Amino acid sequence: MVKYSESELDRVFHALSDSTRRAILARLASGNAVVSELAEPFDMSLPAISKHLGVLEKAGLLQRHKDGRIRRCELVAGPLETAADWIRFYKQFWDAQLDSLTDFLDANQHSKPQLKQTDVTSRKKNKEK
Repeated sequence: MVKYSESELDRVFHALSDSTRRAILARLASGNAVVSELAEPFDMSLPAISKHLGVLEKAGLLQRHKDGRIRRCELVAGPLETAADWIRFYKQFWDAQLDSLTDFLDANQHSKPQLKQTDVTSRKKNKEK
């Protein structure tokens, strides 16, 4: 099992649950940006963007650097890798479960005759009589 801090993982998934924050992270993936650049594509106030940045920062996905009056933001990808590891672990589990189900259905498909739609219809009519 993947080793992770549950609260850290919770904060990362909480941060990723909002489309605005995901868009901010996508923008930061192409390079650092100042807060006003990050706010530009959104129809919201700078304080609202700052709250989103705070959630990202609390999750460890963002670092803010102050240069005088300018605040630069930088993506920190490490916590995303932790979340990806968690997802990969469960993906392997579900892939194995679905493979087993497929094998079971394939094995049983050949041992039982397939009913045709007309067989189902005639059975219903016989029950009604």
